[in-house]
Amino acid sequence: GAARGVWGGLVPPGGSLNLSCVTSEFSFDDYALSWFRQAPGREREGVSCISVNNKTTNYADSVRGRFTISKNNARGTVYLQMNSLKPDDTARYYCAASRRYGYSCPMSVYVMDFWGKGTLVTVSS
Repeated sequence: GAARGVWGGLVPPGGSLNLSCVTSEFSFDDYALSWFRQAPGREREGVSCISVNNKTTNYADSVRGRFTISKNNARGTVYLQMNSLKPDDTARYYCAASRRYGYSCPMSVYVMDFWGKGTLVTVSS
């Protein structure tokens, strides 16, 4: 199955963007949620994740303090608020889900069960 990811765009350095990803294919009560990104010529990397019980969040060192992950279980939506964007943040961003419980919050591409289609974020003046 697939989660649906929406909408990136072009933002200037220092700008902000709030990505959202919505799905009705599975329950957020059963899946931890993650964001990944892939820049041209580079491997897909974990950006952030949030646990099923909403008590654990993790961030890649490169985005910690600038990005915030959150979710709305009732709406089946996970968000990634991105602030102080840098040109190095330019990539295609993907939401993903892995079947986990409790505090578990993985950021490995190898354990994801669902992937969104991806949305392109370009940080440039």
